[in-house]
Amino acid sequence: MAHIDYYFATLSPYAYLAGDRLERLAEKHNATITYKPLDILALFARTGGTPPKDRHISRQEWRAQELPRQARKVGMPLNLKPAHWPTNAAPSSYAIIAAQNAGGGDLGLLCRLFLTAVWAEERDIAEDAVVRECLERAGFDPALADSGLLSGAETYAQNLEDAVKANVFGSPFYVIDTGQSFWGQDRLDDVDLHLSGEL
Repeated sequence: MAHIDYYFATLSPYAYLAGDRLERLAEKHNATITYKPLDILALFARTGGTPPKDRHISRQEWRAQELPRQARKVGMPLNLKPAHWPTNAAPSSYAIIAAQNAGGGDLGLLCRLFLTAVWAEERDIAEDAVVRECLERAGFDPALADSGLLSGAETYAQNLEDAVKANVFGSPFYVIDTGQSFWGQDRLDDVDLHLSGEL
């Protein structure tokens, strides 16, 4: 059985555009997933990346074209300039970590609800009410927003260290236990081929 370490940021537009494709691939190939939300700006600082606002204008203009193209390609709504981006990603990340530890709900759905809140619904995922609502809609106890704070903070920091050690430098990033890594939602077809033994 294959295992996938899924590194991502709850503020990442490309993680949003992945939709539920990772979960469908995992089901198809009987693979397991560990969700590893992390601080993407800290990851950039550690691995030579640049925050979007600090990138050269040519890169910013390309991003402004590429994101809507990718959204149209997968049929997903996208607000290129969300009202609440960037925001504090820690509360949503802690909630995902706590939910993963608790079990009982749909973790993939929880991640998608946070990402959709940012990129399609103009909601602030740093707000407690939004975090609780997303937990509840994904089948988890909304009280995890409180009870998971300490362990969430520790794991969130560890996820960053794990990412650096695994040569992760962006979001979304898929590290397969075969030793192969894939960066970007546009590489999920390659993940599929790899898990099929064809790549």
